[in-house]
Amino acid sequence: MSRIIYKITERDAWALAQESGSFDGSPVDLQDGFIHFSTATQVKETAAKHFAGQTNLVLLAIDSLCLDQDALRYEPSRGGALFPHLYGPLPVHAVVGETPLDLGTDGIHIFPELQ
Repeated sequence: MSRIIYKITERDAWALAQESGSFDGSPVDLQDGFIHFSTATQVKETAAKHFAGQTNLVLLAIDSLCLDQDALRYEPSRGGALFPHLYGPLPVHAVVGETPLDLGTDGIHIFPELQ
């Protein structure tokens, strides 16, 4: 599985997480009981499907080896693909990169080069 996984979230939620030291997840994450992540090959489709047209977002790059390995599970989701899910909070120290996820003039999010 990929060492670097990704989370898209609102900038304000990420700012609060940085103050507290951990991120408990978005409202959807809290409802589902785990934090949704994507791999580099999945994250653009995740943005298009779940964050279309949204602004004020940040793309977090997470070192999956810094997570509780018992709480991190790859489970089938969209089309049967295995997506990383974290059953617990995301510690801020596991985030190795953050990039504003702005919209291009075409309304599609602009992604950096992913690992």
